[in-house]
Amino acid sequence: MRPLTEAETRAGVEKLGKYIGENIQLLVDRPDGTYCFRLHRDRVYYLSEKLLKLAASIPRESLVAPGTCFGKFTKSQKFRLSVTALDFLAPYAKVGHGPAPPPALCQPRGPSQLCPLLQYKVWVKPGSEQSFLYGNHVLKSGLGRITENTAQYQGVVVYSMADVPLGFGVAAKSTQECRKVDPLAIVVFHQADVGEYVRNEDTLT
Repeated sequence: MRPLTEAETRAGVEKLGKYIGENIQLLVDRPDGTYCFRLHRDRVYYLSEKLLKLAASIPRESLVAPGTCFGKFTKSQKFRLSVTALDFLAPYAKVGHGPAPPPALCQPRGPSQLCPLLQYKVWVKPGSEQSFLYGNHVLKSGLGRITENTAQYQGVVVYSMADVPLGFGVAAKSTQECRKVDPLAIVVFHQADVGEYVRNEDTLT
């Protein structure tokens, strides 16, 4: 387990920034302590500094998952978010700024002034939940609601109509475009869903 390199940090922050913007800092500066990101076997884990100190005494070959897996780096060094990050993405909002600069992860800071003002969300109709949970994109016919002023290619958290987080994706169409497209047009590109806990239980950490 080691700290992320500058290039790895930038790739991770750029990906997270699509969903929570500058509120990435809120993941690091928490009321219950300082948190950080560490790389272990190509996977990026999110953990507290207290847990980091405890994990340091465990041999690398015996360490399975030192924290919550946020994603992994592919062989081409692209960062792919995992559904296990959903519980941390869903509560935070992207405020609508540009991409956040990479924070000095695990470094002390002052109190954060950021707050979740606007979250980009998509709600899917009950009849389309199962399709999304099997890894399929969201079609216009399955779209229940979408946050106003969502731009094309904006990262979105996908919810059921009962406000249960189901996963996340990327808006294939803007809010305005969604009102006019064909019912079979893709409106959200699938990225991850909670169905992966069953489909990929052997590899998901």
